[in-house]
Amino acid sequence: MTEGSPARHIIRFSLPLLAGNALQQLYNLVDSLVVGNFVGKEALAAVGSTFIISFLVVSLFSGLSLGFTIVISQLFGAKNREGLRSAVDTAYVVALLGAVPVTLVGLVSVRPLLELLNTPAGPTMEMSATYLSVVFAGIIGTFGYNLNAGILQGLGDSVSSLVFLAVATVLNVALDLLFVVGFGWGVAGVAWATIISQAVSFLLGAAWIVFRLGLTDLVPARLRFDGRLLAEAVRIGFPTGIQFMLFSVGTMVIQRLINGYGPAFMAGWSISGRIDSLAFMPIASFATAVTTFTGQNVGAGRLDRVRRGFRATHAVSALVCLAVSVLVFAFARPLMALFTPDAEVIAVGSGVLHRLMPTYILLSVLFITNSVLRGAGEALWPFVASLASFLFLRMPLAYLFDRLFGKGEIVWSFGVGWLVGCVIALARYRSGHWERAAVEARTPASAPPATISGDSP
Repeated sequence: MTEGSPARHIIRFSLPLLAGNALQQLYNLVDSLVVGNFVGKEALAAVGSTFIISFLVVSLFSGLSLGFTIVISQLFGAKNREGLRSAVDTAYVVALLGAVPVTLVGLVSVRPLLELLNTPAGPTMEMSATYLSVVFAGIIGTFGYNLNAGILQGLGDSVSSLVFLAVATVLNVALDLLFVVGFGWGVAGVAWATIISQAVSFLLGAAWIVFRLGLTDLVPARLRFDGRLLAEAVRIGFPTGIQFMLFSVGTMVIQRLINGYGPAFMAGWSISGRIDSLAFMPIASFATAVTTFTGQNVGAGRLDRVRRGFRATHAVSALVCLAVSVLVFAFARPLMALFTPDAEVIAVGSGVLHRLMPTYILLSVLFITNSVLRGAGEALWPFVASLASFLFLRMPLAYLFDRLFGKGEIVWSFGVGWLVGCVIALARYRSGHWERAAVEARTPASAPPATISGDSP
């Protein structure tokens, strides 16, 4: 990505990512479609409303994984092969060791977190607890898949992850139908289908990285742990991990508000969230692409290309975002009806989408700007922009709008938060201070790897 047209690189890299995001959302959509049509709205509410809890538990690792993606992209741009291998080894050591405590914390915290969310007692509570317990038991597959995808994306390879995810998605659909429709396992069947599919994807990706790319051999005695590269990944990724955690906590606070209105409102909000996730896919794909693009060009010392990539990505993402938001706004009710025949649930979800889509372009601007800053090694200000957007504005405004205007109007808090986040992120980019962070970020990429344990002398 350090030569040629930035727009072409970013679009070409984004297309497999977009397909992968579509498959990832299909993963989630199939879960909702199956339980919504074959189990009931309580199961639909359970599967949809518990996602934020699992996201909370894995938040720090998700941020760290992004940190490794940026470090790997900078090492790749600097053509530092030995440093690249050390970074991959270090990432696997952290992921494999970290999965154990995360699993234990997740299993222990299931019911307290559900109670904190004001989850209705009875079937919804029991289904939610069952679903989360199974998901946490197989969290290593989630860790592994995300880590593999981050490594490959740092190398500029968005196609291999797509292939592994496609296999996992087909397997997930088949297992959903087998476990839920065939065996009658309910939400437990959906959860088992998810963790089995993610484990398969993890193993396929690890095999590719070991045997095809030769970036590690995953033999414990020969894994090379580099504390300096871990520190750099933590420096870049830790603020993002904290941001994810705060996002999860804030979303849980809003979810508590939503859960107080009963299963129908919960289900409508949940389904609209699934559709929102589909609309967000192009933005997420462009954001990931420009992060890798920025990281590789920072590693190569090409800050002029970073600026060109910033402008090109904003233009393309804005056009696609406008088209998608118009379509979702126009077809909100038919999209909701795909998931449930319940008229009340459809009315709730379509109302959410009609209020959310007019402000969606702000989300594109916020994510693309933050991604360029992170790719340049600027960790703090994307965190500040996101924190101000969500924790300081969206969360309290949701409660304020609920009190002043009613439960249907809390969605407007999203647009207000995104607007403030855009102002902060764009001001930081325009200041030019990110260029100094980019120069500092080149040091780990251009320096030789440290002497480390394992098979190193």
